[in-house]
Amino acid sequence: MDKVFMILSSADMVVHEELSFKYAFNAVKHSWMDEVRVILWGPTEIMAAENEDFAEQVRILIAGGVEVIACKACSDGFGVSEKLEEVGIKVQYVGTLVTEMLKDGWYQLTF
Repeated sequence: MDKVFMILSSADMVVHEELSFKYAFNAVKHSWMDEVRVILWGPTEIMAAENEDFAEQVRILIAGGVEVIACKACSDGFGVSEKLEEVGIKVQYVGTLVTEMLKDGWYQLTF
């Protein structure tokens, strides 16, 4: 089973509009991967909470079958956990999750 998780940490909206969102969406749509997860970590959590264009792209990913998760430690620190949950993002601690996915053979992409 092919699985990929993508860590989105860049505050550059162009990176996400032109690369990360498109890959995640198409990986599900065209069955390139059996499972796709997007992890928002750091600056992208602020973007998802404060930038409506970014949040809308995240909603499209979720509706398309991509699991989107935000790092709880970061989002609590930024004060945006509740706002991220309103967007539909799962907010949880991700350190252990990332470690488990790496050990389980998931592919990783970082943007």
